[in-house]
Amino acid sequence: MKIDSLRRLRGPNVYLSRPAVVARLRLEELTGQETSDVTGFTERLLRALPGLAEHHCAAGAPGGFVSRLRNGTYFGHVTEHVCIELSQLIGRDVNFGRTVAAGEPGLYDVILECPVDESPESRVPGELLETAIDLVLEVHAGTTIPSVETLSRRLAGLAALAEREATGPSTRSIIAAARRRGIPVERFDDLSLVRLGWGFRRRLAWAAMTDRTSGVGVDIAGDKHVTRRLLGEAGIPVAPGGAAAGAAEAVRLLAELGSPVVVKPRHGHHGRNVALNLVTPADVERACAEAGGDVVVERQLGGRDYRVLVVAGEVVAAAERIAAHVVGDGRLSVRELVERANADPRRGAGHSRVLTRIELDETAERLLHAQKQTLESVPAAGTAVWLRQNANLSTGGTSRDVTDQVHPDVTRLCQRVAALVGLDIAGIDLRLPDIAAPVPPLGEPDEVTSGVIEVNAVPGLRMHLAPVHGRARDVGDAIVRAMFPGGSDGRIPTVVITGTNGKTTVTRLTAHLLSGNGTRVGMTSSDGVSIDGRTVHVSDATGPRSAQMVLGDPQVEVAVLETARGGLLKRGLGYDWSDVGVITNITADHLGQDGLASIEDVAHVKALVAERVRDGGTLVLNADDPWVRTLPDRPRVRADRKRLVWFGLDAENPVVTEHLARGATAYVLHDGWLVQATGARRTPLVRLADVPGAYGGAALHVAANTLAAIAAARALGARPESLVDRLGEFDPSIDNPGRGTLFRHGEVSIFLDYAHNPAALAATLRTLHRLWGSERCVAAVTLPGDRRDDLLAASAQVLADGVTRAVLYDDCDPRGRASGEVSALVEREMRARRPQLRAVRADSYREAVTRALRLAGPGDVVLVIYEKWGPMRAFLTELGAVPAGGAPVVAGLALPHSPASGVVAAVRRSLTVTRTRG
Repeated sequence: MKIDSLRRLRGPNVYLSRPAVVARLRLEELTGQETSDVTGFTERLLRALPGLAEHHCAAGAPGGFVSRLRNGTYFGHVTEHVCIELSQLIGRDVNFGRTVAAGEPGLYDVILECPVDESPESRVPGELLETAIDLVLEVHAGTTIPSVETLSRRLAGLAALAEREATGPSTRSIIAAARRRGIPVERFDDLSLVRLGWGFRRRLAWAAMTDRTSGVGVDIAGDKHVTRRLLGEAGIPVAPGGAAAGAAEAVRLLAELGSPVVVKPRHGHHGRNVALNLVTPADVERACAEAGGDVVVERQLGGRDYRVLVVAGEVVAAAERIAAHVVGDGRLSVRELVERANADPRRGAGHSRVLTRIELDETAERLLHAQKQTLESVPAAGTAVWLRQNANLSTGGTSRDVTDQVHPDVTRLCQRVAALVGLDIAGIDLRLPDIAAPVPPLGEPDEVTSGVIEVNAVPGLRMHLAPVHGRARDVGDAIVRAMFPGGSDGRIPTVVITGTNGKTTVTRLTAHLLSGNGTRVGMTSSDGVSIDGRTVHVSDATGPRSAQMVLGDPQVEVAVLETARGGLLKRGLGYDWSDVGVITNITADHLGQDGLASIEDVAHVKALVAERVRDGGTLVLNADDPWVRTLPDRPRVRADRKRLVWFGLDAENPVVTEHLARGATAYVLHDGWLVQATGARRTPLVRLADVPGAYGGAALHVAANTLAAIAAARALGARPESLVDRLGEFDPSIDNPGRGTLFRHGEVSIFLDYAHNPAALAATLRTLHRLWGSERCVAAVTLPGDRRDDLLAASAQVLADGVTRAVLYDDCDPRGRASGEVSALVEREMRARRPQLRAVRADSYREAVTRALRLAGPGDVVLVIYEKWGPMRAFLTELGAVPAGGAPVVAGLALPHSPASGVVAAVRRSLTVTRTRG
């Protein structure tokens, strides 16, 4: 048994609304075997992992999986449950799993939930699956259960890996607070950098630092000498002291200040190499050497250690910090007491958990010596043994919440300090007799006995989130509230378009309609990513990575995202919720790929876009498509919580008429106009003859695409008159290239389109027949090799019915087919359908177009179905073909002079009609 591949679904997907991994699992020698075939397998597995007895499986109750084991189940399913149980054992809280056949015997897809905040590049899922496979194989082969020690050791390694990859408590608290408020969160790989929100509302946070944290403030706080000088000159009580560039200067400061003094690195952090209670020159010299020589020496202030957290000028939490120590019980040694303290599950390495493990190093041993103790000493019951003098949590300290005790004087002092240093988030360390008492007025520097000892940029939040004593404070929420004031959820209006055909055109047109009045639109499509009308990335950009490119761009005010089947299945969605979801149509395409066996399977995938329209959002559906009409009835779509808007070419469609009878809205073709209908009211928007790219009304599918785009734009509040103005400015040859684009080559027209399935080819050919007639159509056609033979045959039959002459060629990328295989299949099917058809084959698109032009006579049209638009466009230019302009006459129809012809006048007429009727 082995893993063939592993991919991550980074967002909502067809299995669940959270991230998941999909492992392609090959059972190999276990193919066809069931657990009931292996004597003792169930019992051995349960002894190894007793927690499996609680797994529900399909039974919906504890013990369901055990029942499946005993009655017989395949080993892919067993691996799924073992992996979930191992996840739980390392503290990775996941519960969902599913195992489905992957098209051949012994091949399965195992789908496993991932924690929402796990790094997209995490190694943990793969390592867990490998461990699960090894365990299942060992149980299958052995007569005894696997070694507990071996399994424990491996799980400990996996737990350590998960902990290293996890965000720290500070970042985790910010993420949790953002999610509670519905703010989108995206984590960057294995970093603690997170993006909150979308587009121009998006913000960045890295632990307790935001994208608006002052760089100057960070540098000031990072230099302890500069900090104390800045604060001292502003009248803030700070300990007397100064900077020393070496041991000699540090000893001189000891003499000036008097003992005891504190020596700390000038640019240090986390309390490392901070030495307190130094009284002799030797003490100072040693501390200076350990700190690297560049130090700050200060008179040690009396009192208790406090940390006050200031966020956006407000004190949001305060804690007393207590240095690392253990308390004797009269039985255990210091070493054993530390081991017991470190066994607390709250303690971990570094900053990964709310407390840090206590280290028994040279510093601890020195302090023990000063207390007349050793690591092997057994302190009396109740005796505190100190292991650090500084109270930082990063050196093993603990905390006690004192937020409710902070005196107003202390509050004002800390607010002033944060403002003086210039930090939006600051952790201010103080030494005070009592934080509940007023701060004494500042006198001469030598008279300072309490005050500010340090200012921290990017302060740790652990002491406030999980104090050992006192109430926990949700400081992550305070930071998020400061980043997103007024209850903002950080989102921008988002339209998502999917379907089988027309989705690129609808996406481009929707983005164009919404980009008026200076609105900056980010768009993904099958041709690339564009920001504010400029292409920034060229690719098939219909997956989650491209969606994140748009949503993460701080210039974008509205997002329009084309979302295709491949991205949905292979990587999931690149967002959590949208405001508007558009489904253009659902037809037979891509069957046989990625587990899609039927149109029902395609509908199930496309329905994900409808499911992820937020409550109160708008679902725009094609009333003319029978599969699309079924979507509102799907339970997961929850259509009753959304605003449903239908569009279609048949104004008398019963779905539309019933919808309008309830007072709802639809966008339909009526009496030669594209109309917004709400209840009994009809508002003409634009004449069909004036729709750009509709060729005077011959291309009815363009009218349907335009209705869908108008419905989406109106759902985001666009006004009818502005939409029609924008529609008039849409030039298909520029704004929608390669989709129904017309060229001229002498007396022959060239019509280019990307149609590559039966439904799309039929719509395109109907347009050509209306314009040129069925006998004047020639084709230069390629079809994608990754389609099933029956779909290629269906496309070939549509072509045979629609053209009289054809030149067939293969894509540069055969997509798993042999060279020439697709064109041979298409030629065979076309000849079988129409024996008199003249069909030939070519070796390349260049040869195919050239030969098709030779087959065409004056007044004919050559339909070119291409693979890549850029090379085809360049080749046509090379041939001397030019974009059709002026007012060409085709089959007796005068085409509009320009895409905008008549549109402005039409909207004025329509608005006049509306006002008259209203």
